[in-house]
Amino acid sequence: MSEIQRELETKVYVAGHRGMVGSAIVRKLQNEGFKNILTRTRSELDLTNQQAVFDFFKEEKPQHVYLAAAKVGGIHANNVYRAQFLYENLMIEANIIHAAWLHGVEKLLFLGSSCIYPKMAEQPLVEEALLTGPLEPTNEPYAIAKIAGIKLCETYRHQYGANFISAMPTNLYGPGDNYDLETSHVLPALLRKIHTAKVNGEDEVHLWGTGSPQREFLHVDDLAIACVHLMDTYDGEDWVNVGTGVDLSIRALAEMICEVVGYTGRLAWDTSKPDGTPRKLMDVSRINALGWKAQIELRDGIERVYSEVKDTF
Repeated sequence: MSEIQRELETKVYVAGHRGMVGSAIVRKLQNEGFKNILTRTRSELDLTNQQAVFDFFKEEKPQHVYLAAAKVGGIHANNVYRAQFLYENLMIEANIIHAAWLHGVEKLLFLGSSCIYPKMAEQPLVEEALLTGPLEPTNEPYAIAKIAGIKLCETYRHQYGANFISAMPTNLYGPGDNYDLETSHVLPALLRKIHTAKVNGEDEVHLWGTGSPQREFLHVDDLAIACVHLMDTYDGEDWVNVGTGVDLSIRALAEMICEVVGYTGRLAWDTSKPDGTPRKLMDVSRINALGWKAQIELRDGIERVYSEVKDTF
């Protein structure tokens, strides 16, 4: 068996395969020709149940693990369901990482988030900024859980020699995104609100905040390519930012979405609502030096996503 054939036979577990990130990783692995991809739905395997997770790893013995499972949401959900976000994310990552070590997983990739960095960290966000200042209060529980996941990978590497790595993606969008206005992130929320305003013939659409925060957006298919690239090539202990290295204001994003959707009404900003972190731009020099760079331009990505979802709203 050749080296390439052996790699394609690797038993790979993608935790969270129904989510936006996990499903993109599965698509990428399938396109690469991987033949032995393990997945489990939430009803088949409760990742917050330690014994169930241990039993799964003992039985299936995956060689590679992509830890993309998480409880996620936008600024509203993060702020309202604080205990849930902290507890469920801590349990999921702790159970999987410990089980991976117990059962001899060769390599694990943990997916974090750009929200791990301090609210007022210098921009662009370098990996070394972690734990240098207070977090954004609205998503602090989620950020703390993700920091714990990074530190689990780091400490299991130091104490046990486990080849566990971490990647920190910026704001994501793409196939499989969440468009529920109660729990969605900013880009899908804007897309749905502006589309709805157009369809209903509304003269204006009400949006949260001032529109001034700067955000960076990465298509999830680009992230999936980065994840597989890191799994194939990177064995370092440092976590790695994954992003485009380019940002824009929420106002500019909303105007771009209006152009894509074809909405000509007014954007009404509710400044009584929170803005969140003023700016979150990732320094992506580390992953660029490792041979990966984002390929999908934001406007092209939004047009692609809108064509896929506009008939489902």
